[in-house]
Amino acid sequence: MNRVLFLIFFFFFLSFGFAQKGKLISKKVIDMTDTPVWNRVSENNILKPDYIHLEKLDFFAITYQSDSLVIKGILVEPKKEGVYPVVIFNRGGNRDFAPLNLSTIINYTSKLAEQGYVIIGSNYRENDEFGGKELNDVLNLTETVKEIEKADPNCIGMFGWSRGGIMTYLSLKNSDKIKTAIVGNGVTDLFQLIEDRPKMETAVMAECIPDYWRNKEMELKKRSVIYWPEKLSKQSSLLIISGKNDKRANQNTTTKLVERLSELKYDYEYQEFITDHFFSNKRNELDQLVLSWFNKRLKNAD
Repeated sequence: MNRVLFLIFFFFFLSFGFAQKGKLISKKVIDMTDTPVWNRVSENNILKPDYIHLEKLDFFAITYQSDSLVIKGILVEPKKEGVYPVVIFNRGGNRDFAPLNLSTIINYTSKLAEQGYVIIGSNYRENDEFGGKELNDVLNLTETVKEIEKADPNCIGMFGWSRGGIMTYLSLKNSDKIKTAIVGNGVTDLFQLIEDRPKMETAVMAECIPDYWRNKEMELKKRSVIYWPEKLSKQSSLLIISGKNDKRANQNTTTKLVERLSELKYDYEYQEFITDHFFSNKRNELDQLVLSWFNKRLKNAD
């Protein structure tokens, strides 16, 4: 009898865990005027011309379930009623460095959202493995959007910047729910990254990746798309964007990935710009390229 009860409770909690994957726990409106961002985007308490499009958007702080954890994120919705394609935004940085905040989501995705997209992004779990278990925090957002009225859960794209590129490539490897993706100045080969920037190994990877020194080669290859481009979802497509003056992500490894994608006849495009890691002098061109790609490959795809 005790064994029967144990099995009943075991399968109940097992099914409960699966049912809760990506569950939206909270959704709270962000009043931009009460945030530090307001001083940057406004003048005399009125939005500056470059940010007037923010009037058409609602911003939310969200929490959702991923595995057994509660994860924080940000959601952006057009104020106008409707159902819109979804773009999952994958931030750069690691742990508390370069977190996803209101400023980041505005800089990279607000003009896209204003043109009719729901944007959602994760801050990843506290125990960041730099491309390990927190991948679930990204993939589970494909379930979270099913609870958002303005989001079309059958029309999902992805946009990753810098380290977010690692998360995007891994997502395309592990899911077929992403119809198209964009990677900007993403890392494609972690071996090259630590050769170019040795502190990334000692201060980030060795601290984040479990059993790093024991399993270094295996763990770096698992996170480096250059070693498995053939595993990217054939149901998706990919736009790769590079700044030729980027000092944080080696663009030579990106061109090697592009060559491999060509050999594999993968559905991709590659665009280069004379700019830095943050596209500091090419923001308008970046916004237009991102919008054009998602309009063609996500919103208006056959």
